[in-house]
Amino acid sequence: MLAYETEELAALRFSIILTARWEASDDEDPQQRTELRADLSLLRRHYGDKIDEMAMTFGVEEAMKAKDEVERTVVVPRDMKPLIIHREEQLRSEDSGDTEYGL
Repeated sequence: MLAYETEELAALRFSIILTARWEASDDEDPQQRTELRADLSLLRRHYGDKIDEMAMTFGVEEAMKAKDEVERTVVVPRDMKPLIIHREEQLRSEDSGDTEYGL
């Protein structure tokens, strides 16, 4: 159970790092950056809540060990870019019934 919770914490950490890089990118327009800042704030809140939840379930010491492990081991390659979904293309695909499964 602790391993599962630690994996969820790691996924949140990964998302935080990637979203922070995306938000800091000069490639985004101001409105998109504002939205990314809001997303980042929410992710950070979830991260803290997850640590609190782990502390209540497994004890503070185990939660802090898991947090330290996640912060030491979760890395995002520098050249990794966030997945950019083009809204127009997505809408066209939905309208056409194309599932984009490549079949």
